[in-house]
Amino acid sequence: MNNKLKQLAVALPFALLSTTVSANWSTTITAASDYTFNGVTQTDNDPAIQASLDYAFDSGVYAGAWASNVDFGDDTDFELDAYLGKYVHLTDTVSADYGIAYYTYQGNNSDGNYAEAYTKFGYASEYGQTELNFWYSWDYFGTGAGHVISMIAHTFEIAPNHAIRASFDISNSLDGEKWAWDVNQKKSYKHYRLAYQTSYEGFGIEIAAEDTSLDYDYADERIVLAISRTFDL
Repeated sequence: MNNKLKQLAVALPFALLSTTVSANWSTTITAASDYTFNGVTQTDNDPAIQASLDYAFDSGVYAGAWASNVDFGDDTDFELDAYLGKYVHLTDTVSADYGIAYYTYQGNNSDGNYAEAYTKFGYASEYGQTELNFWYSWDYFGTGAGHVISMIAHTFEIAPNHAIRASFDISNSLDGEKWAWDVNQKKSYKHYRLAYQTSYEGFGIEIAAEDTSLDYDYADERIVLAISRTFDL
């Protein structure tokens, strides 16, 4: 699950550093040292190759698909997601992005497919871009558990074409008996992330340090490097 939308969120991690895209169709290719979802590795701490295909309407409506390799230690080979949403300017400084995504896991194990609704608010000021984002699933990883992710983030430019993005999010299971993160029925955990973002010769570059409150190797402190390139089609 690409936070992604997370980030969308996914294919847009360098949006503040990008120029305006004139083409309705676009694709983004990303190479990352790890694929993490809210601080939890989805590739067993190994690199990931990711790609998206997106279409943006003049009205602000957009649709797309996103894929990445994953490694959960079972027969799941890769993740394939689809999303549909709309981006709107509420005022000159306030924006909203809302929609729905569907996450699927391809291979012999496909029991974890699920849908998720999201709403993201942005506030632009002379101090940068502040975000307040929410994701809700009523069937998290196909378990039937309700699940909410809440995030606050701020991105500010430290020099032309150089930005810092700090974010904090909480993942919260609404039914610990159906979904929890450890044997002690831990229903929620915290995720901290600090990223440096820039671009060079058309490539987006992000170096992020992140950690969680989970005490596991798959969710401990790490540095993640991601390099992406968006092409108009």
